[in-house]
Amino acid sequence: MSKNKPTSAQNNFSPSRRRFLTTTASATSAFAGIQFLPSGVLGANDKLNLAFVGAGGRGAANIKGCASETHYAYADVDQRRCADSLKASPKSKYYKDWREMLSKEANNIDAVVVSTPDHNHAIVAMAAMNAGKHVYVEKPLTLTIAEARALQKTAESKGLCTQMGNQGHAAEGARRTNEWVQSGSVGEIREVHTCTNRPSWPQDMLRPAKEEVPATIDWDIWTGPAPMGPYSAAIVPFKWRGYIDYGTGALGDMGAHILDHPVWSLGLGVPSSVSAEIERKTSGSEKVSHPASCKITYEFPARGDAPPVKLMWYDGSFAMPRPKNMDEKKKTPSSGCIYYGSEFTFMHGSHGGMPQLVADADKKKFVEPPKTMERSPGHHKEWIDACKASDPKMAKSNFSYAAPLTELMLLGVIAAQVGNGTKLTWNRDKMTTGNAEADKLIRHKFRDGWDQIG
Repeated sequence: MSKNKPTSAQNNFSPSRRRFLTTTASATSAFAGIQFLPSGVLGANDKLNLAFVGAGGRGAANIKGCASETHYAYADVDQRRCADSLKASPKSKYYKDWREMLSKEANNIDAVVVSTPDHNHAIVAMAAMNAGKHVYVEKPLTLTIAEARALQKTAESKGLCTQMGNQGHAAEGARRTNEWVQSGSVGEIREVHTCTNRPSWPQDMLRPAKEEVPATIDWDIWTGPAPMGPYSAAIVPFKWRGYIDYGTGALGDMGAHILDHPVWSLGLGVPSSVSAEIERKTSGSEKVSHPASCKITYEFPARGDAPPVKLMWYDGSFAMPRPKNMDEKKKTPSSGCIYYGSEFTFMHGSHGGMPQLVADADKKKFVEPPKTMERSPGHHKEWIDACKASDPKMAKSNFSYAAPLTELMLLGVIAAQVGNGTKLTWNRDKMTTGNAEADKLIRHKFRDGWDQIG
């Protein structure tokens, strides 16, 4: 057995005992007096009746990914952004407010697909699950660690089928990376470097000037549980990712597509420490937006026979170093991973890219391991099949896996937000970091009328 092969215990993350997120149904007047039936109202021809919260951008991609099922209803606050989706599905019901959709259609839908900005993920998913619905949620799973814990706990307690939208988890390359690592074919791995070419939106900036809200956008519902701030076209529909009230920056955006693979293949579990080196040039931006560039160092302890691992993350102007033995004609991934094994060094791109040796000369000695893992029918189909079979384990990036992965990503985001040189020592049971400022960022402060921490 390879020393890099994770044990089942290393991937068994227990949910928090604390109730971090209360049901939106009890906190929002729109749900008063509504009774929800358990999921199981399959549509014609055994198709799921799906409701989509967010129908433009990533929502449109997820709509396409679920094309095999009945698209019963769409909810989107931006009528311009979702216009193409509505035009393509004229029989689907449309709501501006997802709360109204759940209130009126709960008995007619089986599952909900959440493709909103990060800050709304948790409240929509929690409301849907408390209505007995299976959920698919875009990455990152949540804006805060406490929210991720709450979603995992609820999904597990209710036996619901869930999936986070890190599509590369289902890719052939992801399976081959697991097989390369866990077979011992590349030797013992103690260091992994990861990077992204993001952010492709502004970070390290102040809030833009107030603009008039277009008549086609409901700014209050878009803002949701975040603090109410002025609307700007520099925030919506895409550049919200750089603002701490709405997004999680480059690491939150791409970590699920990149960190996923070393975390999964090495069974990394909980880090002993997380430290940050960042770049900021704009005074006061730390209160508004994420840093321009981040270099995050995760340290993981030994796991059984597996050695300690240092996992590096680079974004913005921080560049991944080039392996000394890499062929001159080859380039490091613009977004992806490099694994330093005791026998071979290899790399792959994001979203489950296929692994390849950094030096072609090593191919003479490298022995391709056999294919031992179950292959995926597709990321969306995994979840759809799981819903129909009422088997949460069929969706491989379900919340039992996705919540701990999100937690790891958000620890890096928090360290970067606190500032340059920050080092966190994560106590997962107590949910403390050893840094008082960082501890304040573990939980979300909900805007009045949307939700609250219990």
